[in-house]
Amino acid sequence: MTYDAIVLAGGAARRLGGADKPALHVGGRALLDRVLDACADAATTVVVGDRRPTARPVRWTREDPPGAGPVAALDAGLRATTAELVLVLSADLPFLGRDTVAALLRAPAAGGDGALLRDPAGRDQPLVAAYRAEPLRREIALLATEHGALSGLPLRALTAELDLAKVADSAPFASFDCDTWEDLAVARARIREHGSVLDHWINAVKTELDIDVAVDTKILLDLARDAAHGVARPAAPLTTFLVGYAAAQAAAAGADPATAVAEASRKAAELALRWAAEAEAEAEARENGSG
Repeated sequence: MTYDAIVLAGGAARRLGGADKPALHVGGRALLDRVLDACADAATTVVVGDRRPTARPVRWTREDPPGAGPVAALDAGLRATTAELVLVLSADLPFLGRDTVAALLRAPAAGGDGALLRDPAGRDQPLVAAYRAEPLRREIALLATEHGALSGLPLRALTAELDLAKVADSAPFASFDCDTWEDLAVARARIREHGSVLDHWINAVKTELDIDVAVDTKILLDLARDAAHGVARPAAPLTTFLVGYAAAQAAAAGADPATAVAEASRKAAELALRWAAEAEAEAEARENGSG
């Protein structure tokens, strides 16, 4: 599905004391980069705000005048896009994932002017939404004619006239945004929670290393356990490194990367079990011999 993405990153962040909110880090990555990762397959990504370093290339624009509000910013971003479907996101969504983006993009296929996310409290989120470009441009033009300018207009003035489907926030905290220092602290604590920290960490590492491979966490953890238990504790990280190296070689030769990881892990795990079995057999023989 072809779409363009508009990310609004030009707010004043008054509740953060004017800090550069999109550049603040959660889980070692800037909030803006986290949002950009969620829409990595957009044909064109436009960021409305001041230029800043980003993990992937984007187009930059700014509302006129700067600080004129979300409707003006959306208008500026829309002028830099050409797709019939546009994804609109704020730049402060640390837990937004590609699954949620895909759900938003699918919803307009059923008709209407687009779809927006509805958070667990039942609030609609117009800055986590997918819109058809034509009705969005039409309503913006009507608002500009009616009010003489777009400055200071709230988003509800725009979305009230659009036929928008509501997509439930089924992913954990997809709509959670960071408006205050307390929100930021909550996000930083949540990303380290025991039940999800490994998934967040693996996704961050893959992004940092610019790799896109399915990682079976259980296989690798089982391998590390077997190597540590059956050989020696330092064998665990060294073995998983060698598995990654072998998988990379297999992928370079044309194998599917995820399959290569699984196959290398299987071979190494079987070796670790054989190694452990030998040690156990020797220990049992010594015990029987001494008895």
